[in-house]
Amino acid sequence: RNRHSRTRQASEDVYFSKSEQLKPLKTYVDPHTYEDPNQAVLKFTTEIHPALVTRQKVIGAGEFGEVYKGTLKRGKKEVPVAIKTLKAGYTEKQRVDFLSEAGIMGQFGHHNVIRLEGVVSKNKPFMIITEYMENGALDKFLREKDGEFCVIQLVGMLRGIAAGMNYLAGMNYVHRDLAARNILVNSNLVCKVSDFGLSRVLEDDPEATYTTS
Repeated sequence: RNRHSRTRQASEDVYFSKSEQLKPLKTYVDPHTYEDPNQAVLKFTTEIHPALVTRQKVIGAGEFGEVYKGTLKRGKKEVPVAIKTLKAGYTEKQRVDFLSEAGIMGQFGHHNVIRLEGVVSKNKPFMIITEYMENGALDKFLREKDGEFCVIQLVGMLRGIAAGMNYLAGMNYVHRDLAARNILVNSNLVCKVSDFGLSRVLEDDPEATYTTS
């Protein structure tokens, strides 16, 4: 039994770095459980003044509004960011769901999970600002670069996705919409899990199963 345990641990070591295995795990808190979801936004995100954000060009669109490539002024530097906006005419539920996604992302800190820079929630349009991923969504990226990557590169990308999902699972958190379209790729071929709109917290029952309709 001990031999099998060591073998299993060794196989896990291949996919997850030493620091990831030893890092103490927190437990995800669902922003929707707050009586006032704004409190979750205040607790888990950083408010950014809109004057520090510059939207440059539209790179996508979603349920809530358009997504831009832009810059965030940080001291004397301007760093590239992705900016998700909440469209005009939103309902109160859309506002809560939009900002709750930021409240979810703000709880995570992992190399293979998209990093939240902050939010604009006190001025309109509301914005969620994340790190910019140069190569965009994995599905489109692989179609455009079909046949250009060796096996080692592809395995490295898969390992990144697995590490990100392992981290989320360790926080008692389930994504519910893992797909290549929701994996973003940076200029170094690092893959990061994104899009937390459908995510849910895992129940206490370890045998529970989940489906996506």
